Amino acid sequence: IAKEIHLRTAVRSGKPFIAVNCAALPESLLESELFGHEKGAFTGATERRIGKFEQANGGTIFLDEIGELPMHLQSKFLRVLQEREVIRVGGNTPIPLDIRLIAATKVDLLDAVKKGTFREDLYYRINVIPLEIPPLRKRKQDISAIAEYFVNENNRHYKLNKHLTFEAIEALEKYNWPGNIRELQNVIERSAISFDGDEITKFQIERLL
Repeated sequence: IAKEIHLRTAVRSGKPFIAVNCAALPESLLESELFGHEKGAFTGATERRIGKFEQANGGTIFLDEIGELPMHLQSKFLRVLQEREVIRVGGNTPIPLDIRLIAATKVDLLDAVKKGTFREDLYYRINVIPLEIPPLRKRKQDISAIAEYFVNENNRHYKLNKHLTFEAIEALEKYNWPGNIRELQNVIERSAISFDGDEITKFQIERLL
């Protein structure tokens, strides 16, 4: 959805779309990953690194699981949004930014604010146009279209000609998807590389669920 928003916006669609999973990166690397760093900023910083904010300049940065952003980085992140500029770790020169932020989280951020794990000022700064996306189990009618999209993506990536059978789609729609979209994506990819033939069958899907 974040990428579609980016692609459907004329002024930014031809510019970078940079995605960052805040929960997937070690806390020690996250600051450098987002803001970049200068050569010699810390042990192991042997060269200048351009951060994700700079890479997204002119386009869109998508921060997945923003609720996992450590508190000490939230204040720096807030400054980037307010000032529209970033300072690399170990640097002192502000770098102007023109970015659109899209953020996603499974955490109730307002509850996190009350618990003191998410800054209130940052919450109100990013909560401009909220979109609530129901979990996959509550929108079964979308499963076939999303699954077909992932099949086509895998076909392009692995140079295959796979397609889902009607029975396979039924099996996908009956499953509860506790892992949501990512689980569906992984199941489709495993089916693409684990079985021979062009058909993705009900038997294959049920073996992978």
